[in-house]
Amino acid sequence: MSVRELVVLGTASQVPTRHRNHNGYLLRWDGEGILFDPGEGTQRQMLRAGVAAHDLNRICVTHFHGDHCLGLAGVVQRINLDQVPHEVTAHYPRSGQRFFDRLRYATAYRETVGITEAPVAADGILAVTPSYTLEARRLSHPVESYGYRLIEPDGRRMLPGRLAAHGIKGPDVGRLQRAGRLGEVTLEDVSEVRHGQRFAFVMDTRLCDGVHALAEGCDLLVIESTFLDEDVQLAVEHGHLTAGQAAAVARDAGVRHLVLTHFSQRYTEPEEFERQARAAGFEGELTVAHDLLRVPVPKRR
Repeated sequence: MSVRELVVLGTASQVPTRHRNHNGYLLRWDGEGILFDPGEGTQRQMLRAGVAAHDLNRICVTHFHGDHCLGLAGVVQRINLDQVPHEVTAHYPRSGQRFFDRLRYATAYRETVGITEAPVAADGILAVTPSYTLEARRLSHPVESYGYRLIEPDGRRMLPGRLAAHGIKGPDVGRLQRAGRLGEVTLEDVSEVRHGQRFAFVMDTRLCDGVHALAEGCDLLVIESTFLDEDVQLAVEHGHLTAGQAAAVARDAGVRHLVLTHFSQRYTEPEEFERQARAAGFEGELTVAHDLLRVPVPKRR
């Protein structure tokens, strides 16, 4: 049975706290696992969350600040220690190649798995699979940073009333789906578009075109909200978003489920992030993330 869910491994920005580990997020998408921004301690958080190295098919790093990548060394070595039998692909900003190389070979170990390096140098499509297309968009941060989005291909939903009106039933339905036409009846005559699901991951950034492009039409948006709205000037100076800004992006993009994360250690009341997000007018499902939380991707419309 296919599973689509977000497993939150860590939610702290810059430094871990007593209750929040450094960043780390695993997206389970059918039979694949995509690990985003493995900060320090990710390997242990994976153990606590029941995530194995064998679950990983891709690693996506938004940028090379330590709270988003220092766990990469341990994760890569665990992939090799456990001799993961399938290909694991790593995406990261090409400008940070030297940092990726240092983390991949931070210490001596026996390399048994060839990590496929697929760095990002510009906006665009990174991979196309039967289950999704993976895209990247440039963000606005003091170092080069990219956000990621998965888009499931659109399908079609058969309409029983129209099928009956044309006298199509039983095995003929399958024939029509495969061929696109049965006699004078086309697939479009008896079905409607079923839009694929969309997921986006947006970390350290100011408001910019890339943020809005990634969020557009998402079923599940994971986005940083490092600061509360009263500290908006700090957010601008350091290249981050506030809770209200993140929620306004989600509101305007038609996001169904918004996940706020990457919180500054200065705040001790997570409820305030939710209050400010609602005050910004976001009316969809809203989650203020905490470590080891699991968030299902909303069911298809």
